[in-house]
Amino acid sequence: MARALMIQGAGSDVGKSLIVAGLARAAKRRGYRVLPFKPQNMSNNAAVTVDGGEIGRAQALQALAAGVEPHTDMNPVLLKPETDVGAQIIVHGKRIATARAREYASLKPSLMDAVLESFARLKDRADLVLVEGAGSPAEVNLRKSDIANMGFARRADVPVVLIGDIDRGGVIAQLVGIKTVIDADDAAMVQGFLINKFRGDPTLFDDGYRLIEARTSWRGFGVLPYFTRAGELPAEDALGLGEARKPGQCKIAFLALSRIANFDDLDPLKLEPGVDLVMVRPGEAIPGDVRLVIIPGSKSTRGDLAFLRAQGWDIDLLAHHRRGGHVLGVCGGYQMLGRSVADPEGIEGPAGETPGLGLLNVTTVMTEQKTLNRVTAQHAETRHPIDAYEIHIGQTDGPDRARPFALLHGAPEGAVSSDGRVCGSYLHGLFASDSFRSSFLGQLDIPVADQRYHGRVESALDALADHIEAHLDVEGLLALAR
Repeated sequence: MARALMIQGAGSDVGKSLIVAGLARAAKRRGYRVLPFKPQNMSNNAAVTVDGGEIGRAQALQALAAGVEPHTDMNPVLLKPETDVGAQIIVHGKRIATARAREYASLKPSLMDAVLESFARLKDRADLVLVEGAGSPAEVNLRKSDIANMGFARRADVPVVLIGDIDRGGVIAQLVGIKTVIDADDAAMVQGFLINKFRGDPTLFDDGYRLIEARTSWRGFGVLPYFTRAGELPAEDALGLGEARKPGQCKIAFLALSRIANFDDLDPLKLEPGVDLVMVRPGEAIPGDVRLVIIPGSKSTRGDLAFLRAQGWDIDLLAHHRRGGHVLGVCGGYQMLGRSVADPEGIEGPAGETPGLGLLNVTTVMTEQKTLNRVTAQHAETRHPIDAYEIHIGQTDGPDRARPFALLHGAPEGAVSSDGRVCGSYLHGLFASDSFRSSFLGQLDIPVADQRYHGRVESALDALADHIEAHLDVEGLLALAR
């Protein structure tokens, strides 16, 4: 039976996911069979697993760091927000319901069994299970029905290490405050802490570090400087994509939809030296000098069509196309490019039909069945291979499907406009395929580098593990696992 260690955070976005990934790579180097686990995740950035389900993309990255295929047991409960107050609930990789926040709170206790089942299966297959918490254990108002932090740690008897993010300020109060507000039995599960994202001379924090140890009686496992190569790893939040600007290069813009989903399609583009990847935020206009506009996936296609129009992006897109610009829609973005999107059963929201952007002569009807596949396709024009995945509901058809974007098992996939400048496809992750990415960008007269995307990600994971080994007590952390 494997040992386990849980990494929780003093807050959201403190670096839990990356530290688990780095520790997984460090443990793998030591010869451990290590598997990642997150009891509950909330994300619209999902990965398709080897067993045909979906999990949070952060756990897929951690699986890559551990050298294993992603599996639904690594993230048994996934929440995919569809509105500001409701989310799709995925359990063991499959949708079971859509619920509002208050409804989900009453449902959570019944999901603990599913969480513990997955955890037990992972322990049977591993030497070490690295568990990532969600949010913060300081959210004591949610403790009664918690399955993601101390609720899980107590039920599964997994020791906890807390991460504090010094980059956002107040890290002493974050960690000491958690000890103050959480239940004494929960506090007893915490075996230590570490400080993340430090910039400058770490000795300047010596007094603060000792104060945290003294006030909490928790052991410190080190101060981790800011990891400068984090941007080379797949982004967990779409906002991270907007930090990779390279002014002076060829612009590719993507729309920051309100329910943007599975935006890992963009990760390889941000690493291309010749590409300036521009996030068009709400209230901003699409720049007039972009070569390509990408409409990414969405968890609520009709809702995001309304959002897109509210920003005036529909007008900008038509102007961009009239100027000779190119447009690519992926998944929900592909559906938006058509003439209409119908949801007669109210699967993604209120039943009804919404006019599309009309840049492709296709229509979409939402269906209950979700397509979840890992596939290898061919770009129809160039025959370059595309390793991708499908994760969508809805069926799209129409005259422009006679000009497919790709061939999947010999059958047409996606659609291309008669002028060849508007493309739509359900294939996610398409730009991770190096030869296709090089060819596609080359056709837009965008210079490309001779680089392997997956090799770049592997190199960054190795560098992350090296970084953690250099600054944290890795042996001490692994010794905590039980």
